[in-house]
Amino acid sequence: MAKKKDTIKNAAVLIKNKRAAFDFEFIDTYTAGIVLTGTEVKSIRAGKASLVDTYCYFVNGELWVKNMYVAQYLAGSYNNHLERRERKLLLNKKELRNLESDSKAPGFTIVPVQLYINENGLAKLDIAYAKGKKEYDKRQTLKAKEDRREMDRAMKH
Repeated sequence: MAKKKDTIKNAAVLIKNKRAAFDFEFIDTYTAGIVLTGTEVKSIRAGKASLVDTYCYFVNGELWVKNMYVAQYLAGSYNNHLERRERKLLLNKKELRNLESDSKAPGFTIVPVQLYINENGLAKLDIAYAKGKKEYDKRQTLKAKEDRREMDRAMKH
């Protein structure tokens, strides 16, 4: 049903939302295009972007990302963009309909996971349909991460 994105091996730019995996349990992931201006694309290629505190929401059947930071391009002139403007995400109609109906359920949301430039030079945003974790789920995640780290250390020695 959802497009699962393989790991991006040759992506020159990969900006992750590390907090999303800690705060949310991902149910489905989608890869969306983003409507950007020229100076935004240049800033993203330079790695000057952040997904901290970003979220997605629907307006009139269209999916938008809010609070995504893209630094102003240094060589940009009066055409430079606003750093935290809302940006439209591009998915096909079936995916948009499914996401919109699913995201209305309480406790579920759509969060950006990672931003990258694909092999064709286009900026893509991986988003996830996710359920918020409770405090005890977060503690379990930290414990599992710590256990994996200890096992890796034991294997190396």
